[in-house]
This record gives sequence, structure tokens and C-alpha cells, in this order.
Amino acid sequence: MKIKEWLEGMDYHFLQGNPETDVEEVVYDSRKAKAGAVFVCMKGANVDSHDFCRQVYEAGVRVFVTEHPVELPEDASVIQVENGRRALALLSAARFGHPASRMITIGVTGTKGKTTTTHMIRAILEAAGEKVGMIGTNGVYFGGVAEPTRNTTPESYELHGYFARMAEAGCRYLVMEVSSQAIKLHRTDGILFDYGVFTNLSPDHIGPNEHADFAEYLGCKARLFNQCRMGIANADDPHFAEVTAGASCPVLTFGLEKPADFQGKNLHYLSEDGFVGLEFDVSGKASLPVRAGIPGRFNVSNALAAISVCSQLNLPKEALSRGLEHIHVNGRMEIAYASQRFQVIIDYAHNAVSMESLLKTLRNYHPRRLVVVFGCGGNRSKDRRFSMGEMAGKMADLSIITADNSRFEKTEDIIADIKSRLIPTGGAYLEIPDRREAIHYAISHAQEGDMIAVIGKGHEDYQEINGVRTHFLDREVVDEAVARL
Repeated sequence: MKIKEWLEGMDYHFLQGNPETDVEEVVYDSRKAKAGAVFVCMKGANVDSHDFCRQVYEAGVRVFVTEHPVELPEDASVIQVENGRRALALLSAARFGHPASRMITIGVTGTKGKTTTTHMIRAILEAAGEKVGMIGTNGVYFGGVAEPTRNTTPESYELHGYFARMAEAGCRYLVMEVSSQAIKLHRTDGILFDYGVFTNLSPDHIGPNEHADFAEYLGCKARLFNQCRMGIANADDPHFAEVTAGASCPVLTFGLEKPADFQGKNLHYLSEDGFVGLEFDVSGKASLPVRAGIPGRFNVSNALAAISVCSQLNLPKEALSRGLEHIHVNGRMEIAYASQRFQVIIDYAHNAVSMESLLKTLRNYHPRRLVVVFGCGGNRSKDRRFSMGEMAGKMADLSIITADNSRFEKTEDIIADIKSRLIPTGGAYLEIPDRREAIHYAISHAQEGDMIAVIGKGHEDYQEINGVRTHFLDREVVDEAVARL
């Protein structure tokens, strides 16, 4: 390809060089520079890749996309753009042949519920016999491929690489989580989603290297509705009006409380032998009963989001109604074990707000005892461990305090901080520092009617202690403990 072909549709200024120069790759990491590549310069929080242009030139690169003029030999082409990250996204799409345009694309944003909602959409589509690619916190999935990702929404070059592989594998649908950071950093620029979904919004990801304040955070979430053909939004969310105010597309709504296009009602909590979940009805633009194998009122909202999208896709009604019955989301209200005697749920809840939401949800199933196994990460705000200790003491019948990712702190110091706020509540607790032993204890001592929540790590498959990560997956340890019964 010629560089001028990859630049089509972009705003740029040729500072020097030849627009007919042949190119075959896009690179934004100087260590991957090679002949035939376009090097995209970006200024990051700690590194400005403009500083590496001479080094990249010596590696054979002759085409540079920069945010300001740079000094290079005359045989180098230098193209100036306003924003290097946006240029990277658009060049990456061109390099891979605009693969997103060959699929029906669904982007999901929100503070909570992104992972669960994307899994729900995928489950419904697969129940209808469709091939689906999915990208998010839990990794990349398509056609038997499962790969981890470093970010909820990968960098734009990696995104379009995955899109290309999905399209080649025959995926008709792409569903992905769209984080506020990805929008802020232009990772999804140039993608026109067929459907954009907003789940909810609450203060989060505000601080150094994230968002300056809540207004910026909200603004980034809202931008999804300027890059999709149709929006789907949670009418119950307090920030619904702000998020949808500037939408450039039509917006459909879902909700349990406020009037909505897709209304959830007649909610029932079910705890049966081998099944813990929900039943509810949908009315409005779709009318059907739904059975979902995942606990929690908030998951009714996630399910409504998924059904709202999928009802636009001319799928069989049976897929919409029963596609969520056996939903499985690693580490998100994951039913790790369910019998007539007791149930075990694994969840990623790792702060007081999510812990409170989880425990309130589980109370709706009227367990005889609600047991929570948890710890807190080291080298993080101590407020988190204090507030989680207090919440556990007030809401659980038994707390088993253990290790999480202690990092460079001592596990016993973290547990002491948790206890300092749990003990004054008068709540019952045990202290078992080894997380494997704690999970085994909870299950081997389970009583009739217990509901056991193992929280904090969710889908994470490692435990980090003193800078060393070792394999550890809560689900596997639960399976071990159950096998011993």
C-alpha cells in the first residue's frame, strides 16, 4: 500500500517526503521499528516517542507520523497530525483493511456491568447459533481462541488486529467493553459501532493518569453515543440525562424503575438445586419471560441491556428468553457450586461499595448463613480495607479474613487493619491468612443453607506476594475443596 492510501479520511499535513512511499506495517513502539513501517509518535505520561525518531530512522523506518516537526534526513516522509493517538487508531484500521466494518459491532460502556453485559450479549447470540468475537476485562474470545489482555480495551493497533482475526474466523458479531480510558486515549476512534450500550455511572477511575474529575469521566462515557448508529441506555441511572444529552444517534432505553422501551418487571429470586439466579418479564418493545443463571437485581439491569440490543437483531425469541439461563461469567457473580445444602459464589468485589451491593443481593436469597471470604490488596489505599472490614462485620454472618494480593505489605498487617474496623461491629469472624486454607475451611465447614461468597479476586488467576506472582484461581480452589467433601 501507499502511505497516501492509509491516510485517506485523516486530517494531516505533509511536512516532507513522498506520499507514494510504500508501507506495510504500523508501529508505535520504537523497539519494533523496521523497514516498511509507519512510526506513529505519541506523547505519553512518562515517554515522548518523538524523542526516538532518529533511532527509528536508523532501524529502517522512512515514514513518520508526528504531532510536531522533527528533524530527519530528506529521504524520510514526515506527516504532521493534531493527535498521534487518533492517527494510530485510523492508521491501524487501514492497515488491517477496516475489519470492524465487516461485522455487526456492539460497544458497552459504564462504571459497572460492562463485563457481565458483554458476556450476556455473547450468550444470547451464541444461543441463536451466531459466531461472536468478544473483547474485555476477561480477555479476547472467538472461535475457540481465548487470550488475556492487559487493558479492558486494548490499544487501537491490537484492537484492529483482533478484529481482523475475528472476521477471518467467520465472526458475524463483535461485542466489546469500551472503557472511559480507551475513549479518552482515542483507542476506539474511527470505529462506528452499530450499537452502543451504557450500563451505569458512579465516581471511579479519577486520579493521576486516569481522569481529572468526574465531569471528564462522564464526558468520556458519553462520547460513545457519538460513535454509534444506535444507543441503548439505562433509564434508571441518575446520570442518564447527562450521558445521553449530546447523543448523535437515536437512543433506546431499558430499566426496572423508570419508564423505558424495555421494561423489566415481576422479578423473582431463585435458589434451587444446581441453580441460583433470576426470573423476570420484559415488556415494551419486546415481550418475553427471561430466566438468567446469575444472581442479583443489578444483573437484571445487565440482562435488560443485553436483551435490548439483541432484540434489534432479528434473533429467535427462544434465544432471547433462554439464552441467559446458563450464563457463566468468570469472577462476576460466578456460581462456583450449588446444591441443596449450600452454594458458593465467586465475585470480583474488592471495595466496600461493591461488597455491600454483593451482600445485599445475596440476602435476597434468604441464606441461613451468609459467609464471606475476603482480604484486601496491599500497597493500596488503607481506606478500602477499613471500610470492607466494617461492611463485612455488619452484613455477613461470618467473615473469614484472608490474603488477597498482598504485594509488598505483610498479610498479617492488612488483616489487622481489616479487623480494626470489623471487631467493633460485633460481627463473627475467623482469621486464616492462607487463602487456599480459608476457602477450604469455608467449604468443609459449610452448614445447611449456607451461601458462601469468595470475593476480591474474581477472574484473576494469580496471587502476588512480595512482587512474585504465582498461579491462583479461586474457582479452582473451590473445585478442590468441593471434591474433598
